[in-house]
Amino acid sequence: MKATDLRGILGYIARFRDRLFVLNIDSEVLAAENFRNLLLDISVLRSLNIKVVIVHGASRRIRELSNDLNIPATDVDGMGVTDAATLELAILAANRFSHDILEGLAETDVRAAITNAIVAHPAGIRGGRDYAFTGKVERVDTAFLNALLDQGIIPVVPPIGCDGNGQTYRVNSDQAAREVAEALRAAKLMFVTTSNGLAGAGTLSTQFAVAEAETFLQAQQDQLTPELRSKLVHGLHACKNGVQRVHIIDGLQDEALLGEVFSNEGVGTMIYANEYQAIRPARKRDVGVIMALIRDAVAAEEIVARTRSDVLAQLGSFYVFEIDRNVVGCVGLRLYAAAESAELQCLFVSNAHKHQGIGAKLVEFTAQRATALGCKRLIALSTQTFNYFQQKGGFVPGQLEDLPEERRASYEASGRKSRILVRTLKPGSES
Repeated sequence: MKATDLRGILGYIARFRDRLFVLNIDSEVLAAENFRNLLLDISVLRSLNIKVVIVHGASRRIRELSNDLNIPATDVDGMGVTDAATLELAILAANRFSHDILEGLAETDVRAAITNAIVAHPAGIRGGRDYAFTGKVERVDTAFLNALLDQGIIPVVPPIGCDGNGQTYRVNSDQAAREVAEALRAAKLMFVTTSNGLAGAGTLSTQFAVAEAETFLQAQQDQLTPELRSKLVHGLHACKNGVQRVHIIDGLQDEALLGEVFSNEGVGTMIYANEYQAIRPARKRDVGVIMALIRDAVAAEEIVARTRSDVLAQLGSFYVFEIDRNVVGCVGLRLYAAAESAELQCLFVSNAHKHQGIGAKLVEFTAQRATALGCKRLIALSTQTFNYFQQKGGFVPGQLEDLPEERRASYEASGRKSRILVRTLKPGSES
């Protein structure tokens, strides 16, 4: 798919609308010819109501300033010792790159603001070495960042942090981006660098789970560049702490950002967390809980009425969502093998847990499960929540002919006149 093909992009809008992406842009990318195109891609994300936070590096500019001003730099990446002179270079470099971002976004009429949202403390003394003005992220001012995001403003976070006394520290941008993504519960953390992810390492696919990435890191960390190793380490940390997807892409490649977000195949490397760990197959002891859960929805005719015997007979097709071992949501998945289709049924989340993304996770779980079972389409029938399925679940209106033949008779006999919704399934999709 061409990233500029809007018809291809439309299928992803419902999935990512109002979600947050944290972009960590390497300084080499900021200085490259493709930088302006990257900002155009970011403007496209904003036009689709995707929230964006930009965290950027400064190492390239620090090196340039060090040479131009003949001031030796003790550290450029925020991981070594930063003396007072190098800190001044880092502040100058970060300010220059932050302004370049504001300037470029202004060309596309996108508002942005440079922030001091990183609260840092000294890295301290390690191995007998005083790291002076090198800092570590202590916390992220999420209230500040969310206030900007709520106004449609892109926060720009430089690799600089301050403590409560106003002292400034140089921080590593990879760590800063990871901390921001975790604090804001971002849907994606995207490292925009000068390499095409880990796909070029020879042993990895473009999409892999946290456990696979950990195994790779342990076996190959000596062969990875320090920059790539840093991104992998922080990316894994993010996936374990609430960030659903971490991407490593080549920011020198035109349309890499849109190509990674809006295509099944992607163009870089993606690490994905197990966001479905709270979902499990229903057990016999869950039948009563499921009946109690859906009682009000059945009374409101949102869900087809089912008896306890009905649920028990179809128990193998039910899944539940647990929080602290309490069932707060359920969904059914009925297979029609001959038609290569599956039907999403009985989706419901308790009133106390609505608006937390649980319904969306149950929908995505059924899509992943149906795909794994070889289905090519997922069907849903709805009388009252069809807007939700279309806007949040990636479904489109269907026709009676879209129902498997064995399902049409019961559909017509029910008299409910439910809307028929269809979602095309694509094997291998984890975007």
